[in-house]
Amino acid sequence: MEFLGAFLIVMIFMFVGEWVSSLTKAYVPSIFISAVLFTIGFWTILPKDIVAKASFGSQFVGVCIPILLVHLGTMMNIRQLLNQWRAVTIALAGTLGTIILTLTVGTVLFDWHTVIAAIPPLTGGLVSALLMTDGLKAAGLSTLVALPVSMFIMHSMIGYPLTSVMLKKEGRRLLREHRGNPQVVAAEKEVVDTEPKALFKLPAKYNTSAFMLAKVGAVGLLSIWVAGLMNDAINANVIALVLGVIGHQIGFLEKEVLNKTKVFNWLMYGLMAYVLSQLSVTTPDMLGTILIQIVVLIILGIFGMFIASWILSKPMKMSKEMAFASSLTALFGFPADYVLTNEVIGHLTTDENERAYLTSHMMPKMLVGGFATVSVASVIIASVFLKLL
Repeated sequence: MEFLGAFLIVMIFMFVGEWVSSLTKAYVPSIFISAVLFTIGFWTILPKDIVAKASFGSQFVGVCIPILLVHLGTMMNIRQLLNQWRAVTIALAGTLGTIILTLTVGTVLFDWHTVIAAIPPLTGGLVSALLMTDGLKAAGLSTLVALPVSMFIMHSMIGYPLTSVMLKKEGRRLLREHRGNPQVVAAEKEVVDTEPKALFKLPAKYNTSAFMLAKVGAVGLLSIWVAGLMNDAINANVIALVLGVIGHQIGFLEKEVLNKTKVFNWLMYGLMAYVLSQLSVTTPDMLGTILIQIVVLIILGIFGMFIASWILSKPMKMSKEMAFASSLTALFGFPADYVLTNEVIGHLTTDENERAYLTSHMMPKMLVGGFATVSVASVIIASVFLKLL
């Protein structure tokens, strides 16, 4: 009963977020509402391990992340993946803009250690926040120990709705383009939708959900093995996405394979619940002492992202809204980048062709931008800034 009750509460927080998002037409993202509910719950009556009790603990996440990324890779082709160098450039430039503005203006307003401790989690995910927390403990800066994780949580809260607004503007622009140039769009869609020939064709009775999941699991395992061979020079998550693309293009994996096995939503809800469970590490007292520093540095950081993305949007042949959204992925990464993009697309149109068009233009940029910043750059930045404490 305890475990089923935990599962029920987690799912209630998820669907309330979805309902609010629907009512506001994605201006208030579901993940933002769910995050608020989890925060209030953890600060009041919820046990800290409620998500783990609901079956979405670290073991679950270790399985579902590679599988989900392989699945997302099957939604792209190699050309789409290679074309994302612009999104990577803009996302990394946004990160650089954040660092420059917070180091210059931030150090005028606050002391050196506060700014240095805040920048890595501001430009990346939980891993960089935890690295900085350990570094602050080792340096004896106990008054700042709560800053990195608190920064990670607060900047996500601000980043979710802001990114949603940018994606909605970009989505509307793309819809106008789609409806105004049907011939060009149709030709492009034909190239994107061309299905590769299956590597081997089994009778339908043998191509079961378990068989498809086994193939996805094998590709996910291969990505971890390849990353290990490279001493993690390239993050395993990035490799999983790339191998998903290749696996689909050579006909080994079906397109959107987890949708065919009917487990995609289960895995995404579980992963989102796990990510939001990280909110349990903060307390009102913890935030109260450093709230001003966090808010000011987040504003500076986001403004730095905006300036960098605005400058590069034209030479990179990307709209200002899409460029800014790509930069903002540094605030949260996967899976939030997928959830926000998919949610916005779902609220902009119900036409399947239009949804496919929006997905092919927006989703790769968001996913690859998030990996470039959160999975790769943020860990490097944290390693450098640890030496500056």
